[in-house]
Order: sequence, then structure tokens, then C-alpha cells
Amino acid sequence: TVKLAYVDQSRDCLDGDKTVFEEISGGAELLTVGRYETPARAYISRFNFKGGDQQKRVGQLSGGERGRLHMAKTLIAGGNVLLLDEPSNDLDVETLRALEDALLEFAGSVLVISHDRWFLDRICTHILACEGDSQWTFFAGNYHEYEEDKKRRLGEEAAKPKRIRYKPITR
Repeated sequence: TVKLAYVDQSRDCLDGDKTVFEEISGGAELLTVGRYETPARAYISRFNFKGGDQQKRVGQLSGGERGRLHMAKTLIAGGNVLLLDEPSNDLDVETLRALEDALLEFAGSVLVISHDRWFLDRICTHILACEGDSQWTFFAGNYHEYEEDKKRRLGEEAAKPKRIRYKPITR
């Protein structure tokens, strides 16, 4: 059975009036993560919300903190397919590395939309790329390998990114 879990870049599902602890645990001291029970505060601290940080209001968090909180909330919901929209946005280096490691160990499937080429190179095993003119390419390998294959298939010039020109809207 497929169970989707989704992290978007706007993080609109977070309640700005709740504390970090309330948003994740709903006030419960124990959480079920997968098949295991874990103390709520210990789970939250794994996302770098330690001590007093767990009592901060969600509305007062920085973009990176909101990203970590949203990821923690999504993972607690459980899912075997993760949909991640720009997950590396606003993350500090330490958190980004932790996210990369967690995704590499994740037992399910992950669909990532990102402009962060280094992030994609580290975590991707397959690429589904829109190459323009409604052409889609599926490639087994990381982002760097995909770029090399694209140059080989399309030629050096054709593989370079091109600025898309849009028609002006007229009334």
C-alpha cells in the first residue's frame, strides 16, 4: 500500500500559534514513529530543537527552522513515498547534511523537486527530467551522471540551459 507524505516549500500546514512541541506531539509525551514509541521531546530534539527551542511559537521560527519542523511533522505521519518540494531551501549546512543522510537511509521512495544540483547529486539514484518541448527523460544515476549523458545525447550546445522567452500578455 502506498502512503504519501508531502513537504511543500510554503509550509502552510504549520500552526503559527502553537509551540514546536505542540505542533509535533499534540501535547503527548510519547510518539509512535513507524512501529516504535519514542519520547516526544527526544524525537523533536533530533531535528535540532533542543530545550527551550521546543517552547518557541511556530510563528516566530526562521525559514530553516520551519523547514525542519515541517519535515519532523511529515515523518511522524509515516509514509512510504515522500514528495519533497525544494526541501533544501533555507537549511543550514548541518541540517542539510542530516536531511541528505536521512533520505539516503529512507526505506521508501522519494520524489524531490529541487534546483540545488549538489543536493540532487548526493541523493538521487534516478532522474526524471523535463528537457523542454514536452520531452521527458528517465535516467538511472545521479545528477552529474545525468548531465554527462545529456551532453552525450544532445551535444554540448544543445545540453546547455536556455532562457525561455515568454510571449508578452496583451489585452
